[in-house]
Amino acid sequence: QVPLVESGGGLVQTGGSLRLSCAASGRPFSRYAIGWFRQAPGKEREFVAAIIRTTLTSYYADSVKGRFTISRDNTKSTIYLQMNSLKPEDTAVYYCAAGSFQVKTIVPDYWGQGTQVTVSS
Repeated sequence: QVPLVESGGGLVQTGGSLRLSCAASGRPFSRYAIGWFRQAPGKEREFVAAIIRTTLTSYYADSVKGRFTISRDNTKSTIYLQMNSLKPEDTAVYYCAAGSFQVKTIVPDYWGQGTQVTVSS
């Protein structure tokens, strides 16, 4: 059984919007932090956003602040990443992840399979 399942990726033009979803089973959803990484071809995987379970504090990479919003729905055991004003440099595979949190990033012990986001000019 896959513990984290992403959906919502696709192809959009510059300036468009997408909403990613991550459906989590009970154990991953109960971890201290849950959120998103992304990886473009030939580049390192980078932290994008996280939300803390107990405080609902959100953290974002500088490159997405003001454009992306992370949220959590406890009833559905799902987190979302609303992505607005998308740029070509946002093109990447986006991965849901859950685990601990330190030095402004998630330290994952659960990973999703990834969903492709492509932003065209």
